[in-house]
Amino acid sequence: MITLSLIGIGTGNPDHVTAQAAQAMNMADLILIPLKGDNKSDLAGLRQAICESCVTNPATRIEGFDLPVRDLATPDYLTRVNDWHDAIADVWRDRIAAHLNQGGGPHVALLVWGDPSLYDSTLRIAARVRRDLPLSLDVIPGLTSIQVLCAAHAIPLNDLGAPVVITTGRQLRDAGWPAAADTVVVMLDSGGAFATLNMAHYHIWWGGYVGMQNQILICGPLAEVAARIQETRARAKAEHGWIMDIYLLRRIKEGDNAAHHP
Repeated sequence: MITLSLIGIGTGNPDHVTAQAAQAMNMADLILIPLKGDNKSDLAGLRQAICESCVTNPATRIEGFDLPVRDLATPDYLTRVNDWHDAIADVWRDRIAAHLNQGGGPHVALLVWGDPSLYDSTLRIAARVRRDLPLSLDVIPGLTSIQVLCAAHAIPLNDLGAPVVITTGRQLRDAGWPAAADTVVVMLDSGGAFATLNMAHYHIWWGGYVGMQNQILICGPLAEVAARIQETRARAKAEHGWIMDIYLLRRIKEGDNAAHHP
């Protein structure tokens, strides 16, 4: 039986790695690190830095692999993503099999940004690999970008006794503000889905590279800061070649505006 550990590592800050995650890294015979191309080499570098900081077991091998890219010629979004996940599963399967054929041990690990359970497809890809290899899954939770965003802005995630909706930029852009929601967290936004809203009604707490050394934070009434967020995001992406950002939107209620200005 092969053990596949999916290890949540937070948002790229080695200080966010839990003791449980560090222990799991040191128990692994092989840690696979995806390489996403030159413009995202920082991401592989951050994973490498985390391994250098946490891995003390000389028997643990660290190996990079080229991550397949999505075929943008496929028009349907879900089909495009499912095809991409199939391709990634094929690469994982090949790398694990090659490792075992070379006499490597049966414990393989992957480092996952944030937490493997939240808007991450690592578990879905692992399910594909299990169709052909006898895998036992070991999931190590990690700090999510939601937690780090709220901590950075020193705000609670929810209003008193109120629910929170977590969604994507695509959903916010296509479906609009979720019904009956007062607080919405938006992840995986390709940029500026909040601009589709009636901006006078919302307050935003935005963060780019949250938890990292180059963290950027902006907050305020959406109508006042939306343009600055767009400009800041575009500038940061051009400088680094990539950006990870997240934001929390809260509906402004009559008489409580002051509560939305930290």
